[in-house]
Amino acid sequence: MAISYRLADIAAQLGGRVLGDTEVRISQIATLERAQPGQISFLTNSKYRAQLAGTKAGAVILGESDADATALPRIVSHNPYAYFAKVSALLNPLPEARPGVHPGAVVGAGAKIDPTASIAANAVIGAGATVGAHSIIGEGCCVGTNTVIGSHARLYPHVVIYHGCVIGNNLIAHSGAVIGSDGFGIAMDEGRWIKIPQIGRVVIGNDVEIGANTTIDRGALDDTVIEDGVKLDNQIQVAHNVRIGAHTAIAGCAGIAGSAVIGRYCLIGGGARILGHLQLADHVEIAAHTLVGKSIREAGSYAAIFPFTKTDEWRRNAVHLRHLNDLVKRVKALEQELEVLKRK
Repeated sequence: MAISYRLADIAAQLGGRVLGDTEVRISQIATLERAQPGQISFLTNSKYRAQLAGTKAGAVILGESDADATALPRIVSHNPYAYFAKVSALLNPLPEARPGVHPGAVVGAGAKIDPTASIAANAVIGAGATVGAHSIIGEGCCVGTNTVIGSHARLYPHVVIYHGCVIGNNLIAHSGAVIGSDGFGIAMDEGRWIKIPQIGRVVIGNDVEIGANTTIDRGALDDTVIEDGVKLDNQIQVAHNVRIGAHTAIAGCAGIAGSAVIGRYCLIGGGARILGHLQLADHVEIAAHTLVGKSIREAGSYAAIFPFTKTDEWRRNAVHLRHLNDLVKRVKALEQELEVLKRK
């Protein structure tokens, strides 16, 4: 049976101000274009008001500036996009898992699993590991020896956490994520590479989400640290000894080289690259596909993207870029000559 709530019920749980019929029942959320009666939609940008006029939604979520833009039943919030996210979570709860250890799971000696936790088939919990209350370890997951996982964690199938890592509460790790694999540490000796043992850990705070196939390397000596509230998209590489500050969000396919330190509340675009041993201040925004080659000491938005053009035009511009240094020298020489002429 589908879950449904009155608008009054939603506001009572999530806050906000209800205008219009408070008894309207809502069972799902949808876009303005596709919403039907019984569904709630949202408007986060006033330029889409035209869609608001034609929507069939039973109710809408609006900001204060758009509170009078429709006669539909509505909830007014100071942050309608965040409110939409909360309503969606309310209407679409995750399926509950049955507590206990599946007979097909393997649990090592001395492992401590809270009775409310759920360990699925083919999961492996290493010796001495700890799994906290209400945590869910999905099918085929591997939790390494002496690793500690806090409460209410959810590991989707085939997540791997190596030995000795420390995970806070409310972790979400999607399939294929690998936490605590060896960092890329090698030393050249007489014409061959020697592996440098990676003896640090990965330490993850509370309320962290890790996307599918994202890898977080363990520290070489000290720990790799992911602070509270960090959100990592799919297919991100976090190298050894990186530190990511609280509530930073990083989009897919970004790469962060070893020992980089990223501040709090940063936003890193998809495909961005941050070189090793650099530092980013708090509240830094990096545009997608930007290569960060030096430390950023001040908050702000940064980009290093060459705009795409037609191929022939790009080739001509690339030729000019190759001679940019010579052009700068010529301009400086001309400026000096002009200065001499002015003095005469």
